[in-house]
Amino acid sequence: MPVQLIRQPDAETLARHAARDLVAAIGEAREARGVAHVTLAGGTTPMRCYDLLDAQMDDWTGVHLWYGDERCVPFDDPQSNHGQVKERLRARGAVWHPMPATLGPSEGAMEYSRELGDTVLDVTHLGMGPDGHTASLFPNHPLLDAHGVAVGITDSPKPPPERITLTLPKLNSSRRIVLLVTGEGKSEALARVMAGPDRSVPASLLDRSKLLIMADNAALPQ
Repeated sequence: MPVQLIRQPDAETLARHAARDLVAAIGEAREARGVAHVTLAGGTTPMRCYDLLDAQMDDWTGVHLWYGDERCVPFDDPQSNHGQVKERLRARGAVWHPMPATLGPSEGAMEYSRELGDTVLDVTHLGMGPDGHTASLFPNHPLLDAHGVAVGITDSPKPPPERITLTLPKLNSSRRIVLLVTGEGKSEALARVMAGPDRSVPASLLDRSKLLIMADNAALPQ
């Protein structure tokens, strides 16, 4: 299945487009179901999008904010996804659902699985690393076969080694998935995502019928 792709000239323009797109998706979900369940991502590109959101949306009533993954560090640690997002996004009126990172990978994943349960995520934001990983699902890792809602990882090839991540089936159960990709260093991985499913490029395993890739010119294969 062809991948839906939106090209932007640079990272800043992409972040602004992604912010507008997320606001629209939240509005559509609230209109249809009265609530909106949003998955937030870590990484430079998503963070710039979250910098811009408060200026574009002042009513977050009925919006639930979840995470695709988290490092097992305190929220005030610079490596914490939730900590980084909270520095940028106030989202007054939203219900925050940070991953309980300090419980550790196993217990934290079990607790988040109970909290998120069978909730259907309306829109899931994800980033991608130069190796093609997304959330904390890494190339050829056994957790690519994990089921359920969330799982713990103790041997992440990127530090810190202990993390919590939503499983691939849970991510793919989202109504809509948006993959944000910027920078020349990710062009090779993005080309492989667009070529088709490949366990060595976990982002390529996202459900292509729901996937929208937003990429800047630097990240797009030439």
